[in-house]
Amino acid sequence: METQSQSLNTHQKALRVNLDSNKYGTFAEIGAGQEVARWFFRVGGASGTIAKTMSAYDMAFSDAIYGTADRYVSRSRLVAMLDHEYRLLEERLRNKRGESSQFFVFADTIAASSYSRRGPGDGWLGVRCLMQPGATPSEIIIHVRLLDKDNLRQQEALGILGVNLVYGAFYLHHDPGLLLGCLLDGLNEERLEVDMSAFSGPAFGNVDNRLMSLQLVHRGLTGAAMFNAQGDAVRPADVCYKKNVLVERGSFRPITKATLDMFECAQKTFFAEPGVREDETVAIAELTLRELLHKGEIDDKDFLDRADMLGALGATVLISRYGRYFRLAEYLSGLTKRRIAMVMGIPSLQEVFLEKYYEDLGGGILESLGRLFKNKLKLYIYPTRDDATGDLITAETLQVEPHLQHLYAHLYEDHGIEDLRGCNLEYLPIFPAEVIEKIQSGDVSWQDMVPDQVVELIKERGMFSYSAPGTKK
Repeated sequence: METQSQSLNTHQKALRVNLDSNKYGTFAEIGAGQEVARWFFRVGGASGTIAKTMSAYDMAFSDAIYGTADRYVSRSRLVAMLDHEYRLLEERLRNKRGESSQFFVFADTIAASSYSRRGPGDGWLGVRCLMQPGATPSEIIIHVRLLDKDNLRQQEALGILGVNLVYGAFYLHHDPGLLLGCLLDGLNEERLEVDMSAFSGPAFGNVDNRLMSLQLVHRGLTGAAMFNAQGDAVRPADVCYKKNVLVERGSFRPITKATLDMFECAQKTFFAEPGVREDETVAIAELTLRELLHKGEIDDKDFLDRADMLGALGATVLISRYGRYFRLAEYLSGLTKRRIAMVMGIPSLQEVFLEKYYEDLGGGILESLGRLFKNKLKLYIYPTRDDATGDLITAETLQVEPHLQHLYAHLYEDHGIEDLRGCNLEYLPIFPAEVIEKIQSGDVSWQDMVPDQVVELIKERGMFSYSAPGTKK
């Protein structure tokens, strides 16, 4: 089995597939030309690989073949293409080649830049294939953003990406993380972004798509990836489309009653804002890559434990590499034109006003705050207690550096920064590190510090080195 593909260029990858007499299938491409199929034709030997190429550009033709669609560049349209073309392969070629061939279908539906459409392109690519003749097919679906400014460059990038995907499906399926990393072979993150991936079928029976979302961010294919409470990978732009967005950043290690109280108070406050309806709002828990890295590595179990806790509470999870809040704000503003709010504690608000974090910006902290609050974003602030005096610290009473006080006062008075009301002050002394310390020491009082669903999950999964009373560790 392959351990790497960096030594092969696009030409060599396409040729290897063509020269493998077991591989046989269909290419169906809509939008941005037939750039993927073209690679397999140009390298030679395509007659042993390609059963058919297909490109139904006209909507009437496309609907007649694949069924009607509300959106032609969508995951549902891509799945319809894969379903239809794979069924035809089976019907027409099973008796003739079924015992010797690994059938496959590659499909894409793309909106590239054109005379009438400027800017980045985007679309969906998928491959459905057999790893052994006669087996049940496995499938990979990805969403891509084509970042080149002109159509020809976008077409070129799509062709290379498609070859990488087909090659990876056949020769790198044993290591899905490596497969994702190799999608950018011959490309770079300035030309292309893959912000969603979904693996399914017997070849990927042990693959957790939440880990694959994490891999997309960790390997630099995208700045952020998302999955829902059920663990399904989703495209962030689809989830946030025409929605108000409320996001809480945290380590969620573990989720405490204070964590949950903060989010619930923020939701009540957000829903009371003019024009913000609950059914038009998505609530997101965000984990930064920095929070997940330990000594430069990611602990998969630790990540999945946190994901399971968030899933048990019904949260949609965003993984991002946007360490600074203004970068997260800019990202979210690209997903929706509706209201955006972030909820944070006093320590995080204090970090927002630390100038040392913005020394790389020409405008320093003024630039960062301008970018953070640009689209009327709002910060909801959860209070804390002063360690020395026990006094309550709120956004209203927080003291920042003297030369920033007027700026801070303006943002507070303009309601860009707002205190959360109705918080349960009994939860303020609860800190995640203390919860973990109590779990590991056998102090059962930790169970009063986290939500009931999380208590049960920690016990069932043995999270944070939990062991039942009387059990040897």
